[in-house]
Amino acid sequence: MGPEIIFGMLTVAAGVGFLVFLYLFPVTIWFAAKLSNAPVGISTLIGMKLRGVSASSIVDPYIQSKKAGIDIDINDLEAHHLCGGNVHQVITALISARKAGLTLTFERAAAIDLAGRNVHEAVKMCVAPKTITTPPISAVAMNGIQVKAIAKVTVKANIDRLVGGAGEETIIARVGEGICTAIGSSENHYIVQEKPEMISEGIIAKGLDSGTAFEILSVDIADIDIGKNIGSILQIQEAEANKKVAQAKAEEKKAEAVARSEEMKALREEMKAQIIEAEAEVPNALATSIREGKFKS
Repeated sequence: MGPEIIFGMLTVAAGVGFLVFLYLFPVTIWFAAKLSNAPVGISTLIGMKLRGVSASSIVDPYIQSKKAGIDIDINDLEAHHLCGGNVHQVITALISARKAGLTLTFERAAAIDLAGRNVHEAVKMCVAPKTITTPPISAVAMNGIQVKAIAKVTVKANIDRLVGGAGEETIIARVGEGICTAIGSSENHYIVQEKPEMISEGIIAKGLDSGTAFEILSVDIADIDIGKNIGSILQIQEAEANKKVAQAKAEEKKAEAVARSEEMKALREEMKAQIIEAEAEVPNALATSIREGKFKS
């Protein structure tokens, strides 16, 4: 084999190797990271390619974190991505938390993200609280009047309880329970109308945000409506039920009376038959007595 052939084969091999290198190594991303003072090793980028990880989805957030002064290992970002996490969302949350003066570590943010919560929205809720409006909650005061109330609950996220803490549905359910308790313990519905703050104060005092991912800042009663007179309705229903029971008992007594009447009638008929039978025996007995000489005129 001549030198020209060997040289040609080496050239082809070198060309193929260079093309393979360009395929595995994203030069543009590496260069952008270098210029952004967030250098990434060549072996790291090639490893991402071999593992099927989009280098831009890891390097771009990594550059953002470095620009924001947040020190994070790029391998931790790739590991979070491989676990199914949203790297961009986690970095955005960390940057927002840093600007807002909140303490949030990468490990905590990653755990919140993997728990299925929007960690960036959670950080925003820590800075700008969210208002949750409950559906109409119905309860009955002690005087039997139905009261319907709608509450606006202002909450902020509790970073430390986002993992494992209950969500908005639990807050709404507990606030609804608090409204029912406050209305139900009121002597009459006028008190609820005049002092709706008693409901709010009672809810806040109970610490209903315990075990949830939120902290209740305030509870405001947005609307109060008076509903039906449940006490009167229940009394009417009770009266109707008593009436039906009385009617049933009267019908039962009537049936017993009819039965006794029929029984007496049958007894009278029987006695009448016995009398007729006895009267029919009188002539026979008289004839027998005359014939036997027992009857003397």
